[in-house]
Formats: sequence, C-alpha cells, structure tokens
Amino acid sequence: MIDEQAIIRRVLAGENNAFGELVEEYQDKVYNLALRMCGNKDDAFDLAQDSFFRAWKSLPSFQFDCSFSTWIFRLTSNICIDWLRVKKRRPTVSLTSAAEEDEEGQMDVPDTDNDPEALLLAAEDKAQVAQAMNQLPVEYREILTMRAINDMSYADIAAVLKVREGTVKSRLNRARIALKKILLQIGNNLESISSKPAEGRDML
Repeated sequence: MIDEQAIIRRVLAGENNAFGELVEEYQDKVYNLALRMCGNKDDAFDLAQDSFFRAWKSLPSFQFDCSFSTWIFRLTSNICIDWLRVKKRRPTVSLTSAAEEDEEGQMDVPDTDNDPEALLLAAEDKAQVAQAMNQLPVEYREILTMRAINDMSYADIAAVLKVREGTVKSRLNRARIALKKILLQIGNNLESISSKPAEGRDML
C-alpha cells in the first residue's frame, strides 16, 4: 500500500516524477472503469490518460479530505459520463428513486454467492459478459466495475458517487439484476442460433 498523501506532497513540492507512482498504482483500475463505461479499448485508453493528466494538473487543488483513489475514480467517472453525453452513444438515466434516497438510506441488499457480478471475474465467455455490460446504462456499468472489477468497498464507492452506502447497495442490486437479465437473453439467443439448421441443408 502506497502512502498517497506523502506522494502528493512530494509532487506539490516540485518532484513531478513522483506522480508516476500514483499512475502505476491506479492505472489498471482507472482503465478498467473507463473501458466498462465507454465500451471501447482505444477510447478507454484515451479517457484514462485524460483522467491522469487532469488529476496531475488539478493536484494543487487536492484538499486531502479523501483518498487519491476516490478522487481519481470520481474524476474518471465524470470524464467518461461527459464523453458519453458528447458522443451520444447511450442515454443516461437516473437510477435513484425515493426508496434509494430515503432519509435513513436503509435499502441494505445483501451480497449473494451466485450473482451475475461474479461472472465479470470468472465467466467462461468473456465476450458475452462484455456484450452484456455494454448494453447496461452507464451508471450500472460504473457501479459494477467499481465493485466487481476494482474490488472497491461500499464505503469507497459511496465516496466516489457521493451517495449513501445504502444507495450503493440498492443500485448495485439493480445493476446485478439488469446484467443477469441481459446475460440470460444473450444465452437464449445463442442457443437459438446454434439450434437452427445450417443454410442450404434440408431438415431430415
């Protein structure tokens, strides 16, 4: 575990090369987040680079009231959302409801052993999972990536998204259900295609 605050202070003191330690620590997770949100490797690479460049330029405004990881993930998320809006690739929808944003934030959804989130790490057919993820609203892709790919805690996700932990759990549960539904549809479609006779053949 690196000492983020010590590294940031070194950068602010003029040791610009020290910023590379932060990049090395978080580049994979930032890239994964960008990739799942935009769905394209080249665009994800550019967005991840842009995130670190903006972080470096904005480092003098860092308030030390959160971790650098929370800060860079929030920055990356915002950059990706802005990029999606400009490109009009996929409409964004509000995932918060009155139930999610209740006064106590009490929608406490437990983790399950057999949920579609695990498929993001252990699926036999990664292409199907990627296809399903790309069909999700950007907010669902974002939260599933933070939890399943980047292994972030509910507290850290809540800090990045600026919501309650109860909202994180509720939103994550909705994302899992949506992902499972799409994966089932993809599986059924593939099964239907594979069961059709090849073109030009007579059915016996």
